[in-house]
Amino acid sequence: MNTAPFLSVAVFATLLVSAPLGQGMESLRPYLPSAEAMPSPTDLSVPAAEPSPAMAAEAKTGPLPPVVRVNVASQSFNFSQPWRKNPPVLRQGLGVVLTDGRILVTAELVNNHTYVELEKPETALKAAAQVEAVDYDANLALLAAPAAEFLQSINGARLDETAAVGDRVEILQLESNGTPVRTPATITTIEVGAYPVDENAFLVFKLSAPLQSRENSFTIPVFKNDCLVGLVMRYDPRSQTADVVPSPVIQHFLDAAGREPYAGFPRAGLTFSDTRDPQLRRFAKLPNGTGGAYITKVLPGSPAEAAGVAVGDVLLRVDGKTIDQDGNYEDPRFGKISLAHYVSTVMQAGQKLPVTVWRDGAEVQLEGTVAPRDRSSMISQPYIFDAPPKFVIVGGLVFSELSRQYLREWGPNWPREAPLHLVYLDRYQSELPDNRGKIVFVSDVLPGPNTVGYENLSHEVVEEVNGRAIKSLADLAAAVDSPTGPFHRIKLAEDPGLVVLDVEGSKAEEERIQRDYRLPSLRQLDGAE
Repeated sequence: MNTAPFLSVAVFATLLVSAPLGQGMESLRPYLPSAEAMPSPTDLSVPAAEPSPAMAAEAKTGPLPPVVRVNVASQSFNFSQPWRKNPPVLRQGLGVVLTDGRILVTAELVNNHTYVELEKPETALKAAAQVEAVDYDANLALLAAPAAEFLQSINGARLDETAAVGDRVEILQLESNGTPVRTPATITTIEVGAYPVDENAFLVFKLSAPLQSRENSFTIPVFKNDCLVGLVMRYDPRSQTADVVPSPVIQHFLDAAGREPYAGFPRAGLTFSDTRDPQLRRFAKLPNGTGGAYITKVLPGSPAEAAGVAVGDVLLRVDGKTIDQDGNYEDPRFGKISLAHYVSTVMQAGQKLPVTVWRDGAEVQLEGTVAPRDRSSMISQPYIFDAPPKFVIVGGLVFSELSRQYLREWGPNWPREAPLHLVYLDRYQSELPDNRGKIVFVSDVLPGPNTVGYENLSHEVVEEVNGRAIKSLADLAAAVDSPTGPFHRIKLAEDPGLVVLDVEGSKAEEERIQRDYRLPSLRQLDGAE
């Protein structure tokens, strides 16, 4: 059995299209379905697949395809040294021109962008573009429509509404001279699956295709009869299998982008398991022949919690849709599909969600309102793009807030190589107390006379500063600004337990650090929210 991991299409394309603007190439961070970070471009050693005679990519003449090149200058933030940015890079991809003139791309193409430019493939005519909406959960972004004359001769694409398992589709790429290259593909599976950012699951179309790396392939569209089926987000060159963000997810994104403020994709805020185990069914007092999904977790503050759903309930019906033993419902287009598709994609944020659960041998009627998850309230955010990391420097100690973006600084194998106690706190944050707040820790020690004896402090979690409980970097900054004596007393969760810094000595050291390190500020508290 082939166990080769899927590669983000960004990695697949970087062999030809991710040219550095500075010293070296950015290691594009993880977009794998598991907790693993995606490999850097140098990790891609698998050669492009040789197409079979029956499925060779073809260059066809005819009307221009509804795509433009999208050139993006981007510069990511350095989370291990949060006062710095990484070298800039240039990303190039294809944007799909929609019927209203706006341009659809993947979110990973534009993350941390500093400049976005459109280019007509056949003429090289260029125009600046603005990002109008972006959703990193669904890996989709929308660019504002350029001047009307820029899109002359390009007819916008409509979204496909008919694609099904077994259908033949075409993956569109461009040669360097603008010649369209269409690779035939077959839809093999339609299911709810993992998306690039961890913990997200949406509808996925899986394709079988001998896709080859070509220039401008950072974003790769898929068409059926000139209608947009979706955008490729992952490709495995060994099994020649592609994962596609499909048109229903794109349509939801476009609908949400048309309303202010952008609400994104809703969640119910629960997890469930199947009820096929006869012992579990007896435990839950489920009658024979009854389906339903067993609720294993309800997130604090979630719509499910607000509706009264509890762990141990069995979900029987959602908005009138019967839930089977595997947590699926009967979709009119896709047949049996996970309940997650109905809640996150069919529904819109703010809609009422009536649910029927089985509790203590009887049916109970509940109702909630679906809403997107507030990621800024998470103890450790799964991603931070387009915003600098927060930090506070006190007397040579650098303090940061835990995020998965920080852990990814350890590279593709970060779950094993990053500090294990921080990985644990990130992975099992839902098990921590509801009022835990952010996790603040010592991320670095800058050498100097004020930090003698503390050189080996490594990622120790901060519990209190000057008698004040620390639940965010803002708390730490406030505590440092109000010392209760001549020394800052920093209580840590682990050994050495207590760090003591002279208040006046710390101020003098901070002046030296800011001067020698040429830092604009010793604090960054206005980062990602």
